[in-house]
Parts: sequence; C-alpha cells; structure tokens
Amino acid sequence: MTIGGSAGGATSAGSAGGRTKSDGEAWDFFVSYTQADRRWAEWIAWVLEEAEYRVLVQAWDFTPGSNWVVGMNNGVRQSARTIAVLSNAYARSVYGQAEWQSAWSADPTGALRTLLVFRIEDCLRPGLLGQVVSIDLFGIPEPDARTALVSAARLAVSGARAKPLTPPPFPSGRAAGSPRRTAANPPEVGTADRHPSFPPAAADPDPHERYDPRR
Repeated sequence: MTIGGSAGGATSAGSAGGRTKSDGEAWDFFVSYTQADRRWAEWIAWVLEEAEYRVLVQAWDFTPGSNWVVGMNNGVRQSARTIAVLSNAYARSVYGQAEWQSAWSADPTGALRTLLVFRIEDCLRPGLLGQVVSIDLFGIPEPDARTALVSAARLAVSGARAKPLTPPPFPSGRAAGSPRRTAANPPEVGTADRHPSFPPAAADPDPHERYDPRR
C-alpha cells in the first residue's frame, strides 16, 4: 500500500468522537512509534485493521521511493487520531515527541480523543502525556491486550462512555472470616459495624486541636 491509500481495504469505522470524519482524513489512526518498538506498532496496526479501522503505520506504508517526511506529515495531518506507542525509547524520540504533540495541540482538552496513549512497558509519561489517560498493553495476556486495544479505539471513535453492559457486583466489604450480618445475627447493641467503608473516613480530631487558632 502506498501513502494516501486505505489499509488493506478496511472500511471506515464511523463517526469520530462527536464529529464526522472529514474528506481530508484518509486514516482512522496513525501509529506513532520509535523503531525499537516496531513489533508492537505492527501488532497494534494489525489488530486495528482486523477491527476494520484504517491505519497508517510506517513499517507498512512508507515503502521504498516514498518521502519519509511527507509520509509522517500526512500521518499527523490526515489521520483522525494518533496512537502513541509509549516506551522509554519513545519518550526520548524527537520525532515521536513532534508527532504526539501535534495530535495533542489539535485537541488539548481531550474532548475529541485525538491522542491515544498505549504503554508497552513500565515507563514514565513525559510532559503533557502525563495528562492523557493511557492504556497499558504489557504484562497481560494477548487476548486481554487485544480487547483493551480495540475497546479503547471504539470508545475514542464513538465518544461513548466505558460503562459495562452488566451491573457490577455489590461490594459488601465484609472482611474474610467475619460473621455475616443477618436478621438472625445482628450486630451487638452499642457496637459499631466493623465493615470497612470506602473511601475510609477521616478520624475525628480532638476538639481542642480542631479549634486551635494556631493550626
């Protein structure tokens, strides 16, 4: 595939987070990565194209004879969203920094979810990347990583919430081995229920300390 074409004949994944895709956006995602993380970038691109997203990735699209600088510029300007494949090497990359900063500057509030950050190793998120909610793909089984990747892409494109389809289980908070409170086993009169609360309540300060004007 050459620069400017669609990836593997994949179709568009629909509207983009509160906006419809413009004619100038040739791809759904541009994968920004450093050469040390090429295998991760190719895996991400493959999974997203299987999910019928249009993806631009240097390893496949910057073919011999093409202009590398033009290709990178097209990726940033003509893709609806940029995926930053974040690692220690990427954090040090001048070109990677230019790519994710371009995506961030187009959507600094994150309202359009233009910049998606996927960590592939335990690393810091430099600068403004620390303000973008990221997804970890490392340290989990591949099926879980695949699900997390596609789910994040769909949420970004649709602008939807991550609310589950089924209700979460009731968090009883009962400590292991403690007796279950029932009508036949009520707490003793005058004793507090030992079930932990969440978030933990702050201890009531001493009245003299509470009103000490020096505090």
